[in-house]
Amino acid sequence: METRECIKTRRSIRRFTERPVSAEMIRELLEAVRWSPSWANTQCWEVIVIQDAQLKAELTSSLSETNPAYKGILQAPAVFVLCARTGRAGIKQGGFSTSLGDWYMFDGGIAAQNLCLAAHDMGLGSVHVGSFDHQKVDRLLKLPDDVRSLEIIPVGWPEKTGNPPPRRAVGEFAHRDSFGQPYND
Repeated sequence: METRECIKTRRSIRRFTERPVSAEMIRELLEAVRWSPSWANTQCWEVIVIQDAQLKAELTSSLSETNPAYKGILQAPAVFVLCARTGRAGIKQGGFSTSLGDWYMFDGGIAAQNLCLAAHDMGLGSVHVGSFDHQKVDRLLKLPDDVRSLEIIPVGWPEKTGNPPPRRAVGEFAHRDSFGQPYND
């Protein structure tokens, strides 16, 4: 699949079939994370792969039952918890390199998207889940103090694929030379 096609056709999948995801596919998804770019190659991400049904059930206790991904986490044959080690990305000579501080959220987001695009390329579905009790997940997964959970990504064979949601036109978010000057080329 071409990269641009993969980007345009990936969908948030929250329902999965019972078909397992092979160990080789999980390794390939972890390779996609491994090759993600990061601030000064700090590679601050940490990934926990959860396949145990009981642990997935405990993980869902960190979400509200109205969260659309709740059932998907239980159904997915593999659930990736994307975490990041703080105090590495965006740090230079003991201080923050930018006014935005620790860059771990940015690097974690890139790694998460690499994982989801690779899953789609392999015919798998995934969804980014960020609305959960992060402290509860951190305790459940026994994360050290300098590692934080960023998102939960259930992965499996899609039960169905939806239509693309509406997208803003390029002219609504792209600007030429300064904010408010639409980029309409």
